[in-house]
Amino acid sequence: MSYTVKITDILSLTHDVKMLKTEKPKGYDFTPGQATEVAVNKEGWKDEKRPFTFTSLPEDDYLEFVIKSYRDHNGVTKQIEDLVEGDELIVDDAWGAIQYNGKGVFIAGGAGVTPFISIFRSLKATGNIEGNKLIFANKTGKDVIMESYFEELLGEDFISILDQEKVEGHASGRVNMEFIKEKLNDFSQEFYVCGPQPMVEGVSEILKQLGANPDGITFEK
Repeated sequence: MSYTVKITDILSLTHDVKMLKTEKPKGYDFTPGQATEVAVNKEGWKDEKRPFTFTSLPEDDYLEFVIKSYRDHNGVTKQIEDLVEGDELIVDDAWGAIQYNGKGVFIAGGAGVTPFISIFRSLKATGNIEGNKLIFANKTGKDVIMESYFEELLGEDFISILDQEKVEGHASGRVNMEFIKEKLNDFSQEFYVCGPQPMVEGVSEILKQLGANPDGITFEK
């Protein structure tokens, strides 16, 4: 089913990431970590649907999305970037495989952190944040979405790694075998992986080689 919702608030989070809040259809529900198909309610774009993750909580009276714009091609995210309050989106029902199955390590690449935002907000709201860790990989320091939020929420359990820039307070390089072995020693816990497909596949393979239970690795298939 599709719903047309009005944008109520837009906030810039980084140079190419915005947070959009919209109205919430009556009775609309989702599980933290889930996504929906979103289109822009404008001529020529209504059928151009793309998946975006909810970053709000199911109990909030609005829907919220954190969306990265790819300006180099005239696609949906470029359209979304040009929207203003009062414009409308078309959203479908919720779907998705990423949801919280117990304490563990969240490994995100770039905009792949978005399903984890709602999960972490939910864990904070229920007092269950302790014992969870976030490894967040980006190109440069200015690409790190909601850095101060994660630092405040997770303290030393937030690890930021950059592969194109050396910045104090951030690890340098990629999330490879060496880095994972250095940062983690318990592979019996849950793992949640989200990001570009090659990264998801590569990290999942490394975790399995290090002894993680394949059924304990959650990612969007």
